[in-house]
Amino acid sequence: MNKEHIDVSTYHLLDVTSELEQEPIRSGFGAGLVEAGKQNDQVVAACADLTESTKMHLFRDAYPDRYIEIGIAEQNLVTVGSGLAAMGKIPFVSSYAAFSPGRNWEQIRTTICLNQQPVKIVGSHAGVSVGPDGATHQMLEDIAIMRVLPNMVVVSPADSVEAKKATLALAEDTKNPGYLRLAREKTPVFTTDKTPFAIGKAYVYAPGSDITIIATGTMTYQALLAAENLFKQGIDAEVVHVPTIKPLDATTILTSVSKTNKVITAEEGQIAGGLGSAVAELLSEEHPVPIKRIGMRDRFGESGSPDELLEAFGLTAKHIAMAAHHMMKS
Repeated sequence: MNKEHIDVSTYHLLDVTSELEQEPIRSGFGAGLVEAGKQNDQVVAACADLTESTKMHLFRDAYPDRYIEIGIAEQNLVTVGSGLAAMGKIPFVSSYAAFSPGRNWEQIRTTICLNQQPVKIVGSHAGVSVGPDGATHQMLEDIAIMRVLPNMVVVSPADSVEAKKATLALAEDTKNPGYLRLAREKTPVFTTDKTPFAIGKAYVYAPGSDITIIATGTMTYQALLAAENLFKQGIDAEVVHVPTIKPLDATTILTSVSKTNKVITAEEGQIAGGLGSAVAELLSEEHPVPIKRIGMRDRFGESGSPDELLEAFGLTAKHIAMAAHHMMKS
């Protein structure tokens, strides 16, 4: 691996082409929530009968007097969270993303965002990599429906280490509601405790001059693999990791794009209204350039193994590299 390409020195990243430890991103949330509870006794939690799946059982076991089991009632979950926030608490409420925010969006809009309550909504099992559970449980629209809400912060961490940092950062924000998007399956852990993270910031993980690849969540690892392969083939791709989709770090994105003037976005969700749309909106107003959005294109997922589904829907490093080659030729 070319150490000068992936910015390991500044961002303390691991070699993405090597054998990396794998861990579910949601595990980082669970560890982060316990740490947040240790740091601040106003942090509380509630879940819709999915504590083990969302890793909230770690907080429940550590602080049983600060945990509420709501049951399978996602609309009640977020309204209880809003009430707790109104009383000065910092509530984290978790379920599968298909159900929260999928089932209770109106309650999030009215009781949380309209009232500017700092409830942290944790949507686990997002994306097609949920696998065999199929289309009903593969939440692909959550970025779109959450970033459109006034006052809502939207965060999609790349691995379990970053998920822990994101959880702690959201707990420190006592003014804004937040949405934390988590994947189900184990994914490579390529960031470290020293890798920087701040809400509202994007990071250039691989500097380049030919094309900009902007990725979020699980797709950042795929983008780095693609950039490494492209570099060996003579294409110098710059990878911008965007863990915070809202507020979007316009400065970092525009600085990169003004240099390359070609953009690929990559996300494990619907491209309509997702990260790709957010970037396209920014660029159309500030710096119009050719853009290719990689993600789910106006369709639902289906049942299969995570790897099969990512390959079938074009959500891999190979497909990102193919898109880059096409843009460079055109």
